[in-house]
Amino acid sequence: QSQLAESGGGLVQPGGSLRLSCSPSGFAWDYYAIGWFRQAPGKEREAVSCLSALGGVTDYAASVEGRFTFSGDSAKDTVYLQMNNLKPEDTAVYYCAATRSYSSTLECRMTPNYDIWGRGTQVTVSS
Repeated sequence: QSQLAESGGGLVQPGGSLRLSCSPSGFAWDYYAIGWFRQAPGKEREAVSCLSALGGVTDYAASVEGRFTFSGDSAKDTVYLQMNNLKPEDTAVYYCAATRSYSSTLECRMTPNYDIWGRGTQVTVSS
């Protein structure tokens, strides 16, 4: 069974940093487009960042542009979301997602129509 596992969440003060990790289980990242999403209490799930299947294209939500960075380590088969200068409004459950259903290997999908999802990791930004 294909699964994803996120880790790295926690409680951090405003202005602090966290690095989220996401690793696959039951499959490898090869040719998967990957996305990071978040959902705050009472709000809809929103896209944070995406990576195209061959890693050539990334995109970020305007609210995190310049503060968050999506990266990967092929040797560890892990992708990361480095989050700097965190704000209280970044508080949410963060999810990673993957799909091999895309029209192009350059597609960087900022909508939640992914096939495989993790269970999420809580990020709380508070003083």
